Amino acid sequence: MLSPLLTAVRSRWFSTAVHVGLWCVLYLALIHLGGKTPEFRVADSANPPPPGPVPVGNMEGLFSPAQWPSPSGMTNTHSAFYTTYFVPVPAPAPPPPTTRKVAVTYQGFYEAGDTVKHVIVKIDDSYVAAVIGGPVTTNLFVADASLQNLVLTNQSAQTNLILLNAKREIEVPIK
Repeated sequence: MLSPLLTAVRSRWFSTAVHVGLWCVLYLALIHLGGKTPEFRVADSANPPPPGPVPVGNMEGLFSPAQWPSPSGMTNTHSAFYTTYFVPVPAPAPPPPTTRKVAVTYQGFYEAGDTVKHVIVKIDDSYVAAVIGGPVTTNLFVADASLQNLVLTNQSAQTNLILLNAKREIEVPIK
C-alpha cells in the first residue's frame, strides 16, 4: 500500500499544478516584474584628497605627569578585600627525635686461650670490639656470639639476632 503523500505526488493534478506554476514564473521573468535597472554613471578619475595630518599637539597633555593619579594617603592599610581566611596555618614543628637507626654488621669473634670471647661489630662506618656482656653502642649489649650469629640485647630485655656479615638496622636512643 502506498502512502498518501506518495500518492499525491504521483497524481495527475499535482503535475499539472507544477507545470502551470513554472509557466507563470517564466512569464514574470520575461516581463521583468516592473523593476528598473540601476543608473550607472561615469566616475571621475581624479585622486581623492589626502587625509589631514594627525593632531599630535593635542596628545601631549595625555602623557604629562599632571594626569597621573596621586597615591592615596593610607597606603599601609588593608583593602576591603583583604582576608586571612585562605592563609594556611603552619603545621607545628615535630618534636626532636629521641632515637636513631644504626646499621649493625656482625664481623665475627675471637678468643685467646681461656679468655672471654671478643666480638667485632661494624656500627655504621666504625668497628667496635666488645666482650660478651659489654656495650656495643648506646643501650645495646652483647648477649651471646657464635660462628654464625650474634645476639644483642638492651636494658628492657629485647633481643636482636644478627647473622654473620649481614647488615641490619637497629633503633637505639640518642645519647
